[in-house]
Amino acid sequence: MTDTRPYERTGTLRGIGAPGGELTTPQKLMIFVLSMALFGLSNIILEIIPDVTLGPVDISVSYFVFVPLTMVALFSPFWAALGAPLGEIIFTDLLMGDFSGLAEVEGFIQMFLALYIAGTLIRDPRSRGQIWLGAIMVVVIDKVLSALVDLTKVWVGLEDAEFVEGLPESILAIEGIGLGVDLLVSGILFGAIPAMWLIPALHGKIEPLLGIRPRVKGEPIPGAAPRAGWFVIAAILLSIASFFFAFLEAWDIAIGTVDTELRDQYGDGFLWVSVGAILVLTTIAIALFAAHRRRTRP
Repeated sequence: MTDTRPYERTGTLRGIGAPGGELTTPQKLMIFVLSMALFGLSNIILEIIPDVTLGPVDISVSYFVFVPLTMVALFSPFWAALGAPLGEIIFTDLLMGDFSGLAEVEGFIQMFLALYIAGTLIRDPRSRGQIWLGAIMVVVIDKVLSALVDLTKVWVGLEDAEFVEGLPESILAIEGIGLGVDLLVSGILFGAIPAMWLIPALHGKIEPLLGIRPRVKGEPIPGAAPRAGWFVIAAILLSIASFFFAFLEAWDIAIGTVDTELRDQYGDGFLWVSVGAILVLTTIAIALFAAHRRRTRP
């Protein structure tokens, strides 16, 4: 007897990482290491770019947003967002002898949340509108949390307000101007504009190198932020925790700090130490990943 019932597909769509849409452990580690290396390298480049001052306003690039945004838009947002701020801490702070210890956790949490949420918002890597939204959200989340920390320090009396000559003597005005500059420079010029060309160009070309199927609009994203109330609560708690770690520095509690200022002693040439460390780490990670793929290949 012939079954005339219409065909219904069961199960989850395979092809993204391991069967069932989950990434394998080696793939997660490779995304993590690549995100560390690329964001660390981009911050090393920023170390040699001078800041520009226009009157009372300092115009500087906080970070190249398009670098980590590309990682979270094409790969797992969680593992890419986890690796990027750690790369900055290790390669541009710790190795340069300018590490604030536990106080660095503030920036780590804020950047992680910013990238994690931004990567989840980009459900279609070919959508330039979503890419622009992601780039703006990175700066807004990171810098707004940082501004709230600064405002709280002043309001509770941990620090005095640092006013800028030529600007209104209001910390709210100063933080607002700073946010606007960061949105324009980091979020748009070095974020959305290069990313809206880079991400679609790389989509579908570099994911297969890690054995990962490219992100497809409408499908679940492995490692994306869950759309649930508990995640909102967790994000708020992490944000509050970042305040505590920021206050450690204001309280002169130095735990795990490294203050050798190696770059001041040896000049910009010492930045090559970080570049070398990045190359060594990336080479080892690629070699181990390639060896694992050979062993598991049928």
